[in-house]
Amino acid sequence: MTDIFNYNRRKSSTVKAGNCLIGGDNPIRLQSMTTTNTNDTEASVEQAIRIIKAGGELVRLTTQGTREALNMGNIRYALRCRGYSVPLVADVHFNANVADVAAEHCDKVRINPGNYTDPARKFRHIEYTDEEYAAELQKIEERLVPFIDVCRRNNTAVRIGVNHGSLSDRIMSRYGDTPEGIVESCMEFLRIFNRHDFHNVVISIKASNTVIMVKSVRLLSVNMEKENMSYPIHLGVTEAGEGEDGRIKSAVGIGALLTDGIGDTIRVSLSEEPEAEIPVARHLANYVTQRANHTHIPATIAKDFNWVNPSRRHTDAVGNIGGNCKPVVIASNLSDQQPLDDLYGSQQPDYIYIGDGKNTTLKPGVHYIVDFNSPLMKETHEAGINLYPIFPHTAMPFVSMIKADRKFLVLQYGAPTEEYVACLKHHPEIAVVCITANPNRPGEQRAFVHELMEQNVTNPVIFCQHYKHKDTETSLLQLEAAADMGALMIDGLTDGIWLMNHGDIPTSTLVSTSFAILQAARLRVTKTEYISCPGCGRTMYDLQSTIKRIKDATSHLAGLKIGIMGCIVNGPGEMADADYGYVGAGKNRISLYKGKECVEKNIPEEEAVDHLIQLIQKNEKQC
Repeated sequence: MTDIFNYNRRKSSTVKAGNCLIGGDNPIRLQSMTTTNTNDTEASVEQAIRIIKAGGELVRLTTQGTREALNMGNIRYALRCRGYSVPLVADVHFNANVADVAAEHCDKVRINPGNYTDPARKFRHIEYTDEEYAAELQKIEERLVPFIDVCRRNNTAVRIGVNHGSLSDRIMSRYGDTPEGIVESCMEFLRIFNRHDFHNVVISIKASNTVIMVKSVRLLSVNMEKENMSYPIHLGVTEAGEGEDGRIKSAVGIGALLTDGIGDTIRVSLSEEPEAEIPVARHLANYVTQRANHTHIPATIAKDFNWVNPSRRHTDAVGNIGGNCKPVVIASNLSDQQPLDDLYGSQQPDYIYIGDGKNTTLKPGVHYIVDFNSPLMKETHEAGINLYPIFPHTAMPFVSMIKADRKFLVLQYGAPTEEYVACLKHHPEIAVVCITANPNRPGEQRAFVHELMEQNVTNPVIFCQHYKHKDTETSLLQLEAAADMGALMIDGLTDGIWLMNHGDIPTSTLVSTSFAILQAARLRVTKTEYISCPGCGRTMYDLQSTIKRIKDATSHLAGLKIGIMGCIVNGPGEMADADYGYVGAGKNRISLYKGKECVEKNIPEEEAVDHLIQLIQKNEKQC
């Protein structure tokens, strides 16, 4: 049973890929994937070396066909000649024969149950009887046995890599587009490997939707335990995008699982140069694993909480906080030296904390949080000035003395339970600001909310996270905040977020990061979302420049989801909930999608972005 309050690595078996041990007591391994043509030995070797020098411990390459699978041997030999022994992983889709060949020429082979023998997803619903379904599984097993034998002879490891975007129509027809279907796709293959006594296996379940990814991996870990399996788990948020949004989205999903001790190897999928992924993965792994041996948190899971499939905690709204409202963003402004637009940019926080407010020029329409003992709370103000008091837990006796329709009370786990529970139940107008000083922030903050749930307290909770970073460390703060908030958001506990930093990172960055974290968890959408793959040897157009052109033309379309995919392996599936899709269809050829429907095929690359913009303009009123 996972201890959601105290950090411990999940116990897993050990897998050997070349000279790299994965799982068990070994460190969390970091990896990336080349974007070169696998038939281009020199280019692949050079890019692999860049990944290795950045700290990559495994390097994956796409192997579309037998020719690429055979050339994996040449790439491995060239790397060994240059003194590099990092294991190589072949990435196989659609062609099971290629997996057999690759297993003889590399250290590990990734196969995708969604297209190993099943045809690629075509969004067809097919009715299977139990007998027909069993017959399909028997065909899969018969085809897997030769592959297992090759891997056994060559000491080749296997990754069973399920992608939400490439589930087979067989799985979709029986289980739907659900975590249960994603996990069953994986378990079907695992059972076959088990029956044939082959255990040098790593598993991954990936999705571009962080909520689906986290719920699916949690369910996988539970189902494996039920069937006495303990295989290592590889983590990643696929098609995360690039820049800070890609990093934050990856950190939310990966961080949520690492928080619960799940994850033995990581790949952060960014639409950038592959070596740029490694430092991000390293910081996430180090940041979470340093929680080991933290002060024990003696907490109990609330009886109605479902870790595998959590729903949002029931709260009674305090103004626009909690209830059915989207989570709010709070920011701090203790100087009043800049206009609000300059201070926060285009994304304005819902509330601004101003301390005692003596340096603040109050403006109508803005929601201010003020220290409860500030003179401002006793003064009369013009209409439209919104002031809400905030109390430290030591000031609970004063809560009743101030009249306001919204109040904030700062609490942390370990505060006298009877005292604060009585206060909160008597004051439904209070929103709680939950703070922590424990190295395991999510563990202690979870413990606090579970205590509220057990006490039937329904006041909303805002999580306040405090960091100490210089302005040169903005990306580190973003990764840490996203990782800390990941589990809290997926668990359904978050009614608001308040990021603070003791350093010189601009307040506007803290605010934009807060909104980006909420969007990454699908809790509050405030800007365009781009579902873009990192690219690989299957990508036949300039992915990075294309993403930039599309972003430049569409970044003002808040709430719109646009998929930008290198090829059809995961493209139509992973962007199935996108509004529009731009998918590589061949050499310098692009197909465009509206929802799941392909509306234009094989457009020349140089014309495709313009066609996409025209398609969006035709259908969206805000263009």
